[in-house]
Amino acid sequence: MKLYGVLVLFLTFSVALGLRCYRCIKSDPKFCTGTTDCSGIFNRCFSLKVEVLNTALVTKGCQYSGACVDPTSCCEGNLCNGAVPTGPGVILLLLSSALMMLFI
Repeated sequence: MKLYGVLVLFLTFSVALGLRCYRCIKSDPKFCTGTTDCSGIFNRCFSLKVEVLNTALVTKGCQYSGACVDPTSCCEGNLCNGAVPTGPGVILLLLSSALMMLFI
């Protein structure tokens, strides 16, 4: 029962702290490690890949849902616009896998 309380508390804090997104302008998205706190109307993280002079340029940051149109790729959740899954989603996945192993 304590585990459920901790889980609810963790989810509440992650929502209360606001949205965090990766933010960068790089030619290689693997090196996009800077983050930013989104404020105001920005409720999505975005990634945009553009070809400039035969070089791909990747831009990441905060966006509002109304501007999420092609070719911009938007997502919901903290740090969801990264190349590697991170944040509460990964922790919850690992936690649920561990619980399933205990009860199955």
